[in-house]
Amino acid sequence: MSKTCEISVTVNGTTHRAAVEPRLLLSDFLRHTLGLTGTHVGCEHGVCGACTVLVDGDSARACLMFAVQADGRSIETIESLGRIGQMNALQESFHEHHALQCGFCTPGMLMTATDLLRKYPLASDDDIRKGLSGNLCRCTGYEHIVRAIRAVVGKTQERP
Repeated sequence: MSKTCEISVTVNGTTHRAAVEPRLLLSDFLRHTLGLTGTHVGCEHGVCGACTVLVDGDSARACLMFAVQADGRSIETIESLGRIGQMNALQESFHEHHALQCGFCTPGMLMTATDLLRKYPLASDDDIRKGLSGNLCRCTGYEHIVRAIRAVVGKTQERP
């Protein structure tokens, strides 16, 4: 039996305390310990971006981070954005612009886009494409994803 470490992590606004093995990945902690299966695990090498979450407001690959590294930190997962019938503006825009097909990459795309929208003006579609360049989608060709994000940028810029 491996030694465990006590961690305290705030996930989507709720603090969780748990004893975890030092080698437990954050993605596995979120999915298996907390039951937050919206964080997808694709390549397990940090290449695809499907497991992207926000750690203290910055996008991070949950498959490249150990749960013990999240001790004392704040994590936002796809479950923090909204639910069916109560989707946030970005989720609604993905729906309206058909920015998903199989849906496997969608949680990572949404979390990356959330980070981008919070931090950058995204003045052009090229800015959006550069921001998404670490996330892979094998279905959409990205055009609809870029349109969906552009629509949200337009809405946030229209506010007084």
